[in-house]
Order: sequence, then C-alpha cells, then structure tokens
Amino acid sequence: MSNETLASGSSASITGAEIVVRCLAEEGVKHVFGYPGGAVLYIYDAIFKQDKFQHVLVRHEQAAVHAADAYSRSSNTVGVALVTSGPGVTNAVTGLSTAYMDSIPMVVISGQVPSNAIGQDAFQECDTVGITRPVVKHNFLVKDVRELASTIKKAFYIARTGRPGPVLVDIPKDITMHKCGFEYPRDIEMRSYKPVDKGHAGQIRKAVQLLASAERPMIYAGGGVILANASNELNRLVDKTGFPVTNTLMGLGASRSSSPHFVGMPGMHGTYEANMAMQHCDVLIAIGARFDDRVIGNPKHFASHPRKIIHIDIDPSSISKRVKVDIPIVGNVKDVLVELLSQLEASTSQTNTHALQAWWKQIAEWRGRECLAYAPSDELIKPQSVIETLHKVTGGDAFITSDVGQHQMWAAQYYGFDKPRRWINSGGLGTMGVGLPYAMGVQMANPDATVACVTGEGSIQMCIQELATCKQYHLTPKIILLNNRFLGMVRQWQEIDYGSRYSESYMDSLPDFERLAEAYGHVGMRIEKPGDVEASLVEAFAMKDRLVFMNFITDRSENVWPMVKAGKGLNEMLLGSEDL
Repeated sequence: MSNETLASGSSASITGAEIVVRCLAEEGVKHVFGYPGGAVLYIYDAIFKQDKFQHVLVRHEQAAVHAADAYSRSSNTVGVALVTSGPGVTNAVTGLSTAYMDSIPMVVISGQVPSNAIGQDAFQECDTVGITRPVVKHNFLVKDVRELASTIKKAFYIARTGRPGPVLVDIPKDITMHKCGFEYPRDIEMRSYKPVDKGHAGQIRKAVQLLASAERPMIYAGGGVILANASNELNRLVDKTGFPVTNTLMGLGASRSSSPHFVGMPGMHGTYEANMAMQHCDVLIAIGARFDDRVIGNPKHFASHPRKIIHIDIDPSSISKRVKVDIPIVGNVKDVLVELLSQLEASTSQTNTHALQAWWKQIAEWRGRECLAYAPSDELIKPQSVIETLHKVTGGDAFITSDVGQHQMWAAQYYGFDKPRRWINSGGLGTMGVGLPYAMGVQMANPDATVACVTGEGSIQMCIQELATCKQYHLTPKIILLNNRFLGMVRQWQEIDYGSRYSESYMDSLPDFERLAEAYGHVGMRIEKPGDVEASLVEAFAMKDRLVFMNFITDRSENVWPMVKAGKGLNEMLLGSEDL
C-alpha cells in the first residue's frame, strides 16, 4: 500500500507505452540503454516519437544493464535499461545481479508476453518475476495500465532510497497497448517500506566516547560512503582525528589515497599495513562496509584479536551479519557522519595523542615492508608499471573502469584514487565482461571526462561486441588490455594451490586485437617493450575523439601480491612467491 501525491498531468488517455516514456521523462532520465524485441515494440515506438531522453542501442542486453549500472555509479543517478521478454530478460540477469551485489540504484524495464498468454509457454516467455527475485531489491509485474505510472514511481523510489539497488518492472505487451489518463505521482510513501536515515543520537554519542578512548583506532570505509555521497564527511573525520583509514575495493576514492592517513586497501589483495592495522586495532569504526569474506578473510581469525567495533550502515541486516559489533548505528552514512562530526567537535574528550603516535609508529614499520614493490624489467612489460604510468599520464583524474581478475587488483593497488565515483568495477559478484559497457555508461554520463577501461584478454572478449556501440555513439574510452595470455587470476591460484596444473587457464587462439579494433572503426595499438609504455599512453590519450585499443603484452608470470589465501587470517599474508 502507498500514499501518492499526484503531479500535474494530462487527463487525456494515452497508451501504456507512452506512459512509460512520460514517466522516464518525469524522473529526469537522460539516457536509456536497451535492445528492442517484440514485447517492447510499443515502448520503442513511443521512444521514437519523443525527445526527452536518448536511447542507446547496445549489442547485448547484458551490456545494457552494465552500462546503466556504470551510468549510475559514476553520476549519482538512477540508471535505466530496457529489455524484451524471454532471452532479453535472462541476458539481463547477470547485470542485475552485478548491480544488486554492489547496491547500485537502477531501474530495468522488461517486456512480457500479453497477459492472457502468461503461463502458457508463449514465444519468448519466461517467469521474469521469479527469475529475477533473488537478484533485485524489488520487482513488479504490472497487471493494469492504471497502475503503471505509480509502479514506475515506486521503482525509482525504492531503487534510490535506503540501501540502493536495482528494481525491475515487468510490463506485459497488452498493458503497453491499453490506454488511460496519465498522472505522475510527485511524492510517494509506502507503508511497508520506510528506510531510516538518521542514526540514533545515543549510539552516536557512545561511538564518540569510544573513539576518544582508542589507543589503536582504525577507520574502515566501504562503498556505502560513496553511495551516500559522504566522502567529504569521511575526509573531515580522518583529518580531524588523525586516525588511519582504509578503503575497501568498492570504497576506493571515498577517502583521498594521497593522504598520509590512507594505508591502502584491506583484504585478500590489500596492503600489509592495512591488514595488520585492521587485525591489531583496538577500536574499529566500519562505515558503509560489510566485513565481507574478501576483506576480513575468516571471521574466526578476525575475531581472535579482541577489539571494539562501531558499525554504521543504512542496512540493519548487514550489521553483525558476519562479525559481531559493539555499537551498531543504523542510518544513512552521510547523516550519521554529520552528527558524529558535530558531536566530536562539541566533545570535551580528547583523543589519546601519545598512544596514537605510538600506533602510527607501528604502522610506519608495517609500511616499511613495501608490500607493493615489484621487480622492474627492461625486457618484459610489468602490468603494475602500466597502471602506474596510466596514473601519471592521466594525472590521477580519470574514470577507471575495470573487468575482473589480476588487472582489476593491479588497477586498485596502483592507481591512486582521490575522488569518489572514479573507480567503476564489479566488487561483489566479480563479473567478467563489465569493463567495456561500464566505460560506455561512464562516458554517456560524463561526456567530457577521461575514461579508461583496464581489462584482460579473457574479460574483454565477453562483451567485445560493444565496440560497435562505441562507434555508433562516438564513445572514445581508452582500452588498456593487460595481455598475459592467461586467465591470470585462475592461473595464479592454480600455481599456488593446485601444483601449477594450469587446467584450461591458458588463452589460446587470441584474436589480433589491434586489427579487430580497426574492423570496428577504432584505433588499435600493440605495445611490447617497457620503454614504449609511457609514449604509447600519451599518444592514445591525445586522440580525444577516438577509441584506442591498447594491447600491452605483459609479463605472463606476474602474480598479484600481497595475497591472503582463503580461510586464512589477515595477518597470514603472502607478500610474494618467496612466502609460498
């Protein structure tokens, strides 16, 4: 049930398809990523007749949802995708699950067979609501055209509020034909859905007192900080307290990586200093993070060092889910941090300066291990050096999208992010193939920005057909292919845990990527010598009006270090092959 305040609209009857288009316009949507099919043709006909938003024709529905996902991540808006019934929906499931795992606000509109054909095994029919239920925040099947406008309003409201996430609206074809008057709700209130924004003042007061008493404090910030647009508040907290801060893979850019207080990323491929500080702190404040397995490893190991934990999160189900916390604070991260900072400034309690200095001395010793150091080469291109040079050439100010694997970890480790929403990758689901459609979505949302896609020869081939979409819409990201002729992360695990039995991880019969890029109308480059890396990157980024596909032939034996093996504790890190 919901209470709705209606916006001014037209009482004249229009079709359901026209209602869909009018609703998107009312929501301020500027771009819709999609692929047509029979069940959505009335909607596409209505799109043809309007000029409020641009439709972007992808080459695969998975890419449509990924692009809408990245559009949202990089611009703080709700991304929108449109797919047809049956295989259109099933192709979109991976994109929905990717967004769901990373809490990305998105609305996906899917076509459905006519109402009277549902359940009859009709052509291109599938149970969309049933199939997508586990991978969306919520979904709807519209059964009456008179409910269409309010349903779409609810979809956008649910997607962007509380813990954000993708919402799907399934619309049978006959509903897009039926007519009714159009009134779009200005505001909506759902009795069964009331997310809490403000944190409990008493709990925040307890947190302030605990932080003041800490001798070895640690700030652990995740993607929730970025989703809540709370980076400024996080940086203020770090600057005011002088506490060390770590950002998860999804939280990179939430606090400035150039700050001396930043100790790097935690977790499986995090820095030695971040993991050791996480393990040995006496007070940990977790902000918009969920203590997932890739960050803390085995919860039993993490709990072996007693500490007090403050956990701030919009989603109460995330609190104490994997790690028991002492001071839970449910609320919007930005609102809670504003109140926390206000109470800190008003507090007469002072932090333990002497203990904090000793703590930083210990962290400096851990930093001295230089866990991200690697051996340079005059003969082979080191993938780490490509990322470091990419940072240099772009001034550290590019939007970096990534696929999944070793290249993703190297990008996270070696491209320092000082701003939020600049690092676009699949964290929770770990979806290969997202990099190129992510770059498309980012550039659509930020047309004047510098965009680079860091990928591998395995991942890029999963959505490589989107090079055609880039050509059609004049999208010009720079593709940084770290080509080691292996499924690199799989090979690394096989080397470490499976006796170097490289079962099906070698990439044979690779295409000529340069000529393939040229066949799609783009620029292809092959870089094989370390001395050519920087000049090639400079040349590529100077071609602002062209997509440049850069094929870097890298050292195929290089592994991602440090590494915490599955089931191990954060203090049981492997810093290199010598630790095996």
